[in-house]
Amino acid sequence: MVRLAVSSMFFHEYPLGEIFDMVAEAELDTLEFWVETPHFWLREQPVPELCACIEAHPGFSPLTVHAPILDLNPCSINPKVAVVSVHYTIAAVELAEAAGADVLTVHPGRRTAKRPPSAPDYHRFDLYIRKLDDAVQGKRVRVAIENMERKVNSLLCTPEAVREILDQEPWLWFTLDVSHAMGESVEEVFSYIDLCADRLATVHLGKADGGAMHLPVNGSSRIAAVLHHIADAGFDGTITFEIEDRNFDHDLSSEEKILFLRDQAGYVRSLFG
Repeated sequence: MVRLAVSSMFFHEYPLGEIFDMVAEAELDTLEFWVETPHFWLREQPVPELCACIEAHPGFSPLTVHAPILDLNPCSINPKVAVVSVHYTIAAVELAEAAGADVLTVHPGRRTAKRPPSAPDYHRFDLYIRKLDDAVQGKRVRVAIENMERKVNSLLCTPEAVREILDQEPWLWFTLDVSHAMGESVEEVFSYIDLCADRLATVHLGKADGGAMHLPVNGSSRIAAVLHHIADAGFDGTITFEIEDRNFDHDLSSEEKILFLRDQAGYVRSLFG
């Protein structure tokens, strides 16, 4: 059965315990925990505190986790940036395993310059993948790589490119970011599902419209079509609302965020029956 979650970054300004409580109050099934959630990240990532929050909300288990991405790029032309980026991703594998997470979502990196990726960029990407492969051996958590927006310097931004890396790396899974793909077209989202459904571990759900990403989904016929396509493909994992709270016309209170998520969840559940 599909489980509904929200990214912890939607409640980024709150302490860990309050985030977990508000997700429960929003009547969601679980949580995608971003390692860079400020109350966690800025206090040197107290993993025991995170595990205590999970123990206090046993129905959320297993969570999904999102590896750090801010200011990081494992394919950076700057070797020190690349090294530290890989380090933080590998550390996220250990964190996700300690938290009993089902899936860890990682980003593929990008070419530093706003130019098409070249051979050196793909070489750095391969080194990154090899490090991840080593780190995941013997772990329960599944590592899933996310599709990026179609930008000139993106490494994985087409269904064909994602399918290629999945065929090359049988241990690797896929996180479908609907908003990133919908920025191109709804048909692009369908192509990702058709090509990669057998390795689809989790879904990030948000609408794209007019160049804006990670918008609310409630009432969208395009989102409805995408969710029906996902259901028809037999997906039964976690769907995470990845909504940018800066897209609203005012700063939402905690109560507004909770009610908003209930509305989003009600819409998605109605489509899944």
